[in-house]
Amino acid sequence: MAGNSNQSNQSSLETSYDVVGIGNAIVDVISHESENFLQDHDLVKNSMTLIETDMAVALYNEMSPTLQSSGGSAANTMSGIASLGGKAGYIGKIRNDHLGEFFSHDINAAGVDFVVTPAKEGLPTARSMIVVTPDGARTMSTYLGISTNLRKDDLDIELLESAQILYCEGYIWDIETTKDTIRSAIAIAKDANRIISFTLSDSFCVSRHKEEWVELITDQVDILFGNEDEIKELSGCNTLSEAAQWIQGRVQIACLTLAERGSIIVTEDEIIGVGAKAVSQVIDSTGAGDLYASGFLFGYARGLDLKICGELASIAAAEIITHTGARPLVPLKSLIESEFRN
Repeated sequence: MAGNSNQSNQSSLETSYDVVGIGNAIVDVISHESENFLQDHDLVKNSMTLIETDMAVALYNEMSPTLQSSGGSAANTMSGIASLGGKAGYIGKIRNDHLGEFFSHDINAAGVDFVVTPAKEGLPTARSMIVVTPDGARTMSTYLGISTNLRKDDLDIELLESAQILYCEGYIWDIETTKDTIRSAIAIAKDANRIISFTLSDSFCVSRHKEEWVELITDQVDILFGNEDEIKELSGCNTLSEAAQWIQGRVQIACLTLAERGSIIVTEDEIIGVGAKAVSQVIDSTGAGDLYASGFLFGYARGLDLKICGELASIAAAEIITHTGARPLVPLKSLIESEFRN
């Protein structure tokens, strides 16, 4: 990818989806709590920790009134693309239980095609307990449940082949079964000459899988998403500038988010700065990175200039941090139209 234009690199096969995401199908359970709540439950602020059933039940029982939505990183991104007016599909595993039924109904209602058949046996549907502190930071304790049993035969090959872009979340890499499945999904998409995008998800994830991920992104990934801490962890660099130079040329495009400082888009030939869209107050940062990816991939699928893709990403991320939850309260399509009309 040279310069700051988005040149189409698709095969002659017809595409009916902009992006298809694959990840852990999780019901997000969000509440606002004090800093003391984190200390009382030994939760590491701004992290994602995998928990077992007993802790999931205990946290849920002690959380304040909650907001629930179908979630998981890739699911949030696909919902954002649908809100922008794009065509999105999603692959993830749920159980035929109450939360599984909720997940399926909720994500389809958001405009995302999700037709995975719920499992009739096995672990319950996954859920993530998300604690939002007064400064807008979010701390996640995630029970993965049956989402860890996503297998190769759960993949919809036709769906993977019909999307311009495959979007993979890093969280799914923690389980060997799902790791093999995501590698298979990448292989199917690449055989159809599709674009592979990947999000680093969390600095703790990066530290767990650093060696594998350096190899993965160099050999398989076209578009990489990550924040400053994640790219520093992956590269082993001490500064953002060093990390940006390290990633340059390893992937076609790296989108690195910097919170209120905006983001940078790194290509082999240049580094493009994108400002953050100002908001009056940060209420909840849950899903900010997910929705940034929505905006960028939506623009990229339409062949827009990379700078414009980054601006769309900033607008989508800004909307999500002004309220609780990782789903837009207003259609992102209307925000984009209003922004560019002005």
